[in-house]
Amino acid sequence: MNQSIIGYHKDEEGHWVAELKCGHFQHVRHKPPFINRPWVVTQQGRDSMLGEELNCRKCDSGAPKDKL
Repeated sequence: MNQSIIGYHKDEEGHWVAELKCGHFQHVRHKPPFINRPWVVTQQGRDSMLGEELNCRKCDSGAPKDKL
């Protein structure tokens, strides 16, 4: 199920995590050549993706909301 990005935070290892409208979190890594998300590495890039949708597999499986 697609859900909008409403914010970001870093996990305990310093990786960026998208906060989704549904209450779930999803890592958004830039690790070419397998994962190409150059927008993750700058504040401007992350801000430009607010409101964009990601496929939330946690919604699909009925998982409870994530907590910080």
